[in-house]
Amino acid sequence: MTAQPRLLPRQLLVGPLLLDLFHRDASVCGDWLGLHPREFALLWRLAETPRARVTRRALLRDVWRLRHEPETNTLEVHVFRLRRKLAAHGVDAMVVTDPAGGYRLDADVTPFAPSRGPVEALDSAALIGDHGRR
Repeated sequence: MTAQPRLLPRQLLVGPLLLDLFHRDASVCGDWLGLHPREFALLWRLAETPRARVTRRALLRDVWRLRHEPETNTLEVHVFRLRRKLAAHGVDAMVVTDPAGGYRLDADVTPFAPSRGPVEALDSAALIGDHGRR
């Protein structure tokens, strides 16, 4: 028996943000943030487990596809840049540095269903790689 691919919603509503997997960007009131692909992947990964701590190791594994911890601050730099883009819309406080290490997303997350139809779903393989953004 063949395993069914894991389907992901195309869009997630994260507090006032709308994360769009197809565009690999987030918007607030229709205004796109212009996220770098890694910033988007980082935000999406945190949104998969809202309010739960995600360790540095897990983020490097899931977003960067690394099995080791590099001796760089690339994760911290991407979090800083993500927060700066979120701050322009007053929502930077939702990405929290957890006291036990790692980060968490302090926001409610729900699959978003546009009024014109059901939530579109994408195969989880769509997250692999940095495909075109628009």
